[in-house]
This record gives sequence, C-alpha cells and structure tokens, in this order.
Amino acid sequence: MTAHTAWRNPGHPVQLLLGLPIWSLWFVALYGGLSIACAVAPPAPGQGALTALNLWLGLFTLATLGALLWLARCCLSAVRREPVRAARFIAAVAAGLHLFAAGGVAFVGLPLVALPPCL
Repeated sequence: MTAHTAWRNPGHPVQLLLGLPIWSLWFVALYGGLSIACAVAPPAPGQGALTALNLWLGLFTLATLGALLWLARCCLSAVRREPVRAARFIAAVAAGLHLFAAGGVAFVGLPLVALPPCL
C-alpha cells in the first residue's frame, strides 16, 4: 500500500489523524474567510442572516460535514468487514474521531443559519 492510497483505507492508522485536522482547517478557513469578507465588503446590516456570505459559508460547512460523515461511514463499514483485529480497532476509533469532528462542524456552523455574518 502506498502513501497515496493509505488515506482511503479505513483500517490504516492515518485515519486517526484525519478528522480533527479537517475540522481545524475548516474552522480557520471559515472564520478567516468571514473576517476578510467583513473587512472588504460587509453585507448590509438590515439583511440579517440571509446573505450571500452566509450562503457560501453554509455550503462550505455542509461540504465539510458531508466529507467527515462519509469518512465516518467508511470506517464504520470497515469495522464489520476487516479481518484483522487491529485494523478493526483503528477503524472504530477513527470513526469516532470523524463523528466527533463532524459534531464540531455542525455545532460551530449552526450560527450561520441564525446570525448576521458581520456584527
């Protein structure tokens, strides 16, 4: 197995290192992009939460959430089909980490629905 395909194998130890860095990169990109957009071209305060900026940030959040949930699903399915006990353990722990990161994305991304972007 090469390093290029290792991230696709749910029982590979690299799976333990994927979920939380994906969340972290999403978090930095989300709030970095929000800060830059609010400094350069803030939406009108009267628009509320229904702005193009919130739409784009929401789509980015949904894409990240979908990727993390897909990784968790792949790892959970590997728990049932992996013949090697260590690979099943890694897949189970990785699935939990991916779900934890997905919960963080959902929790932090939730204010995009209710709050104006630039207060």
